[in-house]
Amino acid sequence: MGIWKTIRQKKRKTSQTVPVKPGHRKGQTGLTEQTFVMVKPDGVQRGLVGEIIRRLESKGFKLAAMKFMLIDRNLAQKHYAEHADKGFFQELIAFITSGPVVAMVWEGEEAIASIRKLMGSTNPREAAPGTIRGDLAIATNFNLIHGSDSTAAAKREIKLFFDPREFCDYSRNLDSWIK
Repeated sequence: MGIWKTIRQKKRKTSQTVPVKPGHRKGQTGLTEQTFVMVKPDGVQRGLVGEIIRRLESKGFKLAAMKFMLIDRNLAQKHYAEHADKGFFQELIAFITSGPVVAMVWEGEEAIASIRKLMGSTNPREAAPGTIRGDLAIATNFNLIHGSDSTAAAKREIKLFFDPREFCDYSRNLDSWIK
């Protein structure tokens, strides 16, 4: 019993986190970054929010901010600005504004690349089994989830959807076991 008490005391001392602002910081074993993730209207309508969150948490990522919301046309156009000159832009805007979404910020070791891998290919038919899209999505235009594809995109998207006051900084005892 004494050894476990000592281990718990050591864990408490080492598992404290420093406030994290949108972006990234150096972690114990690599680059700890934040990324923007959104469960799209099809994921909400199909009741997959909990399953998607479960997969991100099970992988060891830490939720830093979350909101359930309707995206208005103005925010949708800003979010998808890089697609404005493409033929599918209006359809994309109509879809993302068609129902509620769950906007989130997740953090962890190399979160951007790791979460993109966990999401799977944009086209669910090409997504590997075991990925969110490979297991749960039906078609490219109903692929359940959006995740930032770069550090610059993550910073831009986080800033679009969240005010710095909406972040929760907290310690998790499990952090010392996954880093």
